[in-house]
Amino acid sequence: MYTPTAEESRNFFAQKLAFTTGPIEVDAAVKRGEPLNLIDVRYPGDFRKGHIPGAVNLPKGKWHTLKGVAMDRRTIVYCYSQTCHLAAEAAVEFASNGFAVVEMEGGFDAWLKYGLAVEEPS
Repeated sequence: MYTPTAEESRNFFAQKLAFTTGPIEVDAAVKRGEPLNLIDVRYPGDFRKGHIPGAVNLPKGKWHTLKGVAMDRRTIVYCYSQTCHLAAEAAVEFASNGFAVVEMEGGFDAWLKYGLAVEEPS
């Protein structure tokens, strides 16, 4: 089994922190009213059942439109779960269009696990 050097470990975790965030941090940013592009990449039907307050739904196939995404805001993407790769795929698309982007680890499942506020249809 390979054991990374201390420098390799530091570099890896510094990169991880730069490109990911967690539900608790996102919730705090939402509550502080930070200007965010909070992008939910799940299917529209799942988004309609509930999503993070203030999130915009941009499912795969719509990413290229950049609808609801402002260049002057921090961009955070999320999908279903820790094992869902849609958010990472979307991050590549947004970054390719000039947006600095981070992924919320754990997806919407983690958001629900922590009992955080959910915006639902009225």
